[in-house]
Amino acid sequence: MSTPETQTPEARGTTPAWAGSQTDPADDPRAVAFAAAHPVRPLPATGTVDTTPISVTPAALGGLDPLWQAVVPETRTRANDIHLPISLAFAERLCRAYPEADAELVRVALVLHDTGWAHVDEERILSEGFTGDWRKAAIRFEHEAEGCKVARRVLPDLGYSAEFVDRVCEIIDGHDTRHVAYSLEDALVRDADRLWRFDHAGIAVAATWFGMTPAVYTDRLGEEIIPELITEAALAMGSADLERSRALLKTGVIR
Repeated sequence: MSTPETQTPEARGTTPAWAGSQTDPADDPRAVAFAAAHPVRPLPATGTVDTTPISVTPAALGGLDPLWQAVVPETRTRANDIHLPISLAFAERLCRAYPEADAELVRVALVLHDTGWAHVDEERILSEGFTGDWRKAAIRFEHEAEGCKVARRVLPDLGYSAEFVDRVCEIIDGHDTRHVAYSLEDALVRDADRLWRFDHAGIAVAATWFGMTPAVYTDRLGEEIIPELITEAALAMGSADLERSRALLKTGVIR
């Protein structure tokens, strides 16, 4: 589905309220409460941290099959059929590292967080979403808003409560464009969304999106994405995967 390029994000109603205000999202009460409850960064793990290759432990949750089936069309855009399953596997590991988190919320939000890409102008995904100050690109706000629409469309029919759907949408809305997490579950989804990039499959896909060689892209992962990771577990996983991927792809030589 195409989004008219002649309209601003505000006119389309796709920009979250915080984006148009002068208030920093870090000052939002939810962000303040999360930061106060978890003052140490990276957030220490309370469970087991697994840093083996992600292909060793794919997500094998049959209970999510109806959700996957409901969003098959949305997985066919922007390599979501690669990105989302790999990210879900990382989310599963993060939930084991932080067993106090609501794992069901993390899983469902992760599966749905990028489904909105299927409902925006596909030509603008690469031209706007992966160039310049891409986190502030209008197309990023739009895909978050569209992802919330997908969640509100598919989850009630699968038996999820209105309150649960609201919590899922709170995570989806701002997962790319808001620089702070509002909850532990939000943080785990954010980290899982980034961790897939460190796997060699993620590098192959994402380096193409950003128009970079694997060597340049892995440099970017180390310089920009590693510092963004919120949890200790994600930092360990990302660092281990980055080392493996650099060795596998010979980025020290092929550059």
